Amino acid sequence: MNAGQRRREELAAFLKDRRARADRASHGLPEVGRSRVRGLRREEVATLAGVSATWYTWLEQARDINPSRQVMQSLARLFRLSAIETSYLLSLAGHGEVAPEESSAMTPALQRLLDVMDFPAFLLSADWAIIGWNAEYAQLYPRISTVEAEDRNLLWLVFTDAQLREMLPDWEKQSRGFVGSFRAETRGWLSPSGESGIVARVSAASTQFAAIWNERDVAGFQTGERLFRHPNKGLTKYEQHNLTPAEAPDLTLLMYTPL
Repeated sequence: MNAGQRRREELAAFLKDRRARADRASHGLPEVGRSRVRGLRREEVATLAGVSATWYTWLEQARDINPSRQVMQSLARLFRLSAIETSYLLSLAGHGEVAPEESSAMTPALQRLLDVMDFPAFLLSADWAIIGWNAEYAQLYPRISTVEAEDRNLLWLVFTDAQLREMLPDWEKQSRGFVGSFRAETRGWLSPSGESGIVARVSAASTQFAAIWNERDVAGFQTGERLFRHPNKGLTKYEQHNLTPAEAPDLTLLMYTPL
């Protein structure tokens, strides 16, 4: 399956999910049958969005059609999507950033940048592989230096590494946030290797991840407080910041500044 077909399949699944979540009463529609039904029918979505029922059905069937930005924005309003969810929907419909075929590599200059920071910092590739870190991050998460290279992926470690889970007092909340953020960064799994890559691998290893992933929640990153159990300092509070290196826009620099 090529990247275009993967986007169409995910677009179809995402629309079905948000249609099922829609509140009929908020659109002035009656309940269906004897039981209370929240979701909308395809025909109702089509009418409310101003498109034909057949065309909308094709969208949910992952047909090879090219929906306009205006129609996608109309659907986003109809489903009351957040800003990050709307951006995600637009990217699935071909109106967002397209990921590069290959991820940028770690460079000596980026490693020097990490090394001068006196707080935990590390660098992620497009599929969340941890490709560089500094001494302070190694103190916070000592296993980073010894874990196998193929397992040195933030998504994989969050759901499979007992030490990392123990580091996170609010693991249940943070793990969901990680999944939502990863989904929002569509370049990480809609790339040519995404289907058989990290998402499939973590899904096979963790039923918790598979269940959360199938909920299709989307969450953008926001600067905020993070709590860790530091091996030497005990319970420690940080503020997380994410930056993008100018020379490698598909990489992400994560920094934990002490509070």
